[in-house]
Amino acid sequence: MLSPSSASVVRETLPAVSGALDEITHRFYTTMFAEHPDLLDGLFNRGNQADGSQRRALAGAVAAFAGALLGAPEARPDTLLSRIAHKHAAVGVTEDQYAIVHKYLFGAIGEVLGPAATPEVVAAWDEVYWLMAGALVAQEARLYLEAQVRPGHPWRPWTVVERREETADVVSFLLRTTDDGPLPPALPGQYVSVRVRMPDGVHQLRQYSLSSAPGGELRRITVKRLRGGGRTPDGEVSTLLHETVRAGDELLLSAPFGEVTLADGNGPLVLASAGIGCTPMVGMLEHLAATHSEREVLVLHADRSPATHALRTDMHRLVRELPGGRGEFWYERPGAETPGVHSGLLDVTALDLPAHATAYLCGPLPFMRAVRRQLLAGGLAARNIRYEVFGPDLWTADAADASDAAGAAQPA
Repeated sequence: MLSPSSASVVRETLPAVSGALDEITHRFYTTMFAEHPDLLDGLFNRGNQADGSQRRALAGAVAAFAGALLGAPEARPDTLLSRIAHKHAAVGVTEDQYAIVHKYLFGAIGEVLGPAATPEVVAAWDEVYWLMAGALVAQEARLYLEAQVRPGHPWRPWTVVERREETADVVSFLLRTTDDGPLPPALPGQYVSVRVRMPDGVHQLRQYSLSSAPGGELRRITVKRLRGGGRTPDGEVSTLLHETVRAGDELLLSAPFGEVTLADGNGPLVLASAGIGCTPMVGMLEHLAATHSEREVLVLHADRSPATHALRTDMHRLVRELPGGRGEFWYERPGAETPGVHSGLLDVTALDLPAHATAYLCGPLPFMRAVRRQLLAGGLAARNIRYEVFGPDLWTADAADASDAAGAAQPA
């Protein structure tokens, strides 16, 4: 609950603070990493730091949370933070680290706002921060408990049983736990963090969806090699995995996390993906096939060509195995068109969508925004459209969803 006095101050200063958040977060990260370089070892993504996406995500999170508190001062918008809590648990964030972030974030606020950062203003935003931190700590504690791991220690060694070359830029790793302990619980659609030691000795983490059913002794992750261009470097973790990891090697994986999971029930489903966004969808399909589901499932996928479509054989096989399965595929370079295969960009406007379906989206943000608009126009309820975003650009997606929903509600 945000106190009335703080709510008044935050409402008055939100435009100014929001406008300065990019500079504030830039100074915050610069100072914090200078004094705590250990935080870059296995907690923060160096690539996201270098291109500024991490600080923009933090700025967006703070602004969105403050806005939510102003909209409902007596509520604590836990659901707004669910995705961040899962990401934090997947990299081992601990409660004490919120105090470190607070110290450097509010130091940066004072430096950037200068005289405008009066004790009253700082106290009000301090309340916002600790409400946000408290909500995240509570959610993360619950997630660690459910995952049956110690807070901050979600890691476990896994052995690579098999390496499969899916496409020129995509490889799958089939994994088995190195120890004899029980498998950590997983839900279809969840992801794991992979922790690797880079050549310079620094550990880095990346999240990869489980592209297999959550049951069974083996689990699979499917990794696309990220190639840079111009000023953008190659993805350092994906490159390391592609170039060095073979059968028999060990990888350190977190327990599975992620709140975008396949809902139980018998209702119809729409699974829409683009590029490597197919990985959580294949995991969901594997689960549906393994449980002999008779749900109506419409699978939609877009890619550059059949040759670049990772897990294409698996996706087609699983559609055939499901009694209610149907697949439609779009390729920019399709070659010979066949039933269910189209040229160009994914377009659902001509499709017969299942009534009252729940839809899951994964792919680049522009793709998901476009498909979401089409699904809304096709009659799907906004509350039944869920999406998975990888990387730090979480709140941009949420804002786009709100904008799309508002636009869809306007009369033509």
